[in-house]
Amino acid sequence: MNRGGRQGGRVAWRVLLWILLLAVVGAAGWTWRDFSRFSVTPLHVSSASESIDIGRGTSFKDVVHQLRSQGLSTSSPLYWRLLAERMQVAGRLHAGEYAITPGITPQQLLANMAQGKVLQRDVTIVDGWTFHDVLQALAKADKLKHETAGLDEAAIMRKIGAPGEKAEGRFLPETYAYVKGDGDLDILRRAHEAMDKTLATSWAQRAPDLPLTTPYQALILASIIEKETGRADERARVAGVFVRRLQKNMLLQTDPTVIYGMGSSYAGTIHKSDLTTDTPYNTYTRPGLPPTPIAMPGKPAIEAALHPASGDALYFVSRGDGTHIFASTLEEQNRHVACYQLKHCQ
Repeated sequence: MNRGGRQGGRVAWRVLLWILLLAVVGAAGWTWRDFSRFSVTPLHVSSASESIDIGRGTSFKDVVHQLRSQGLSTSSPLYWRLLAERMQVAGRLHAGEYAITPGITPQQLLANMAQGKVLQRDVTIVDGWTFHDVLQALAKADKLKHETAGLDEAAIMRKIGAPGEKAEGRFLPETYAYVKGDGDLDILRRAHEAMDKTLATSWAQRAPDLPLTTPYQALILASIIEKETGRADERARVAGVFVRRLQKNMLLQTDPTVIYGMGSSYAGTIHKSDLTTDTPYNTYTRPGLPPTPIAMPGKPAIEAALHPASGDALYFVSRGDGTHIFASTLEEQNRHVACYQLKHCQ
């Protein structure tokens, strides 16, 4: 009887051990499936502009704490640790700001941090902007250090390694990427170098017999073309008019230079008295090119200045719809002005 009881007890223990083993295996399996699901399940992102900023020396534990405190994750810190160990990135996370985009998973985020794929932002210098416009855009750029605040133009140019240069026209219109910690002087330095390279390349390939003796003169002319027309099909024709007027020692008589010379007194309308008021930029009163560019010319305007269209046109006037009509004689020009500006078409 005792032997049977002992045998029954051993059976009961075996059954209990099996039950416990199955429970452990089941729990482990459930945990593994839950962990695997966690690694590929998108984080809780409430807007498209979410990010996490990891400072230098931040521990992995603090990174996870920050994710949880920002409401991006409610998963166990153990899961984050296991995932980092499995990916072999626990000790290789780079400091910086990282985008938390809709749909990003813990696995993707850790991979980005391990590869240092920090969040990049963009700032655009627009064709035709003045240096003042550029500084205003940089001042509004998010997470960009504003190092130019309180500096005058001369100091800014010294800071970027271009002492003595006038700033107007010297920065290539393009979109520039930056990361948190970069400064506006970094953007200006890159844009200045880009313009130098672009201008040097274009100057080396310029058309022959141009009335331009330096790349800077080409930059000045390109800035005028930039302000006169935004149409790709007209830039070279406008350039041709100005080049022929320079060759014939005619006044350029271009309104954008007059407006630039008026500075803050320009209120949106140019009057006849403005055309006769002399300034260094008034091309109705002074021959040749103005002393500096009047805006930031884009690559197409630079190309047009150095490859003007052939022809005999010496004048052009706006039709009022964004296009221009060209003329080779003053009589023809006067008819166009009467028609398109004064609305006295015959």
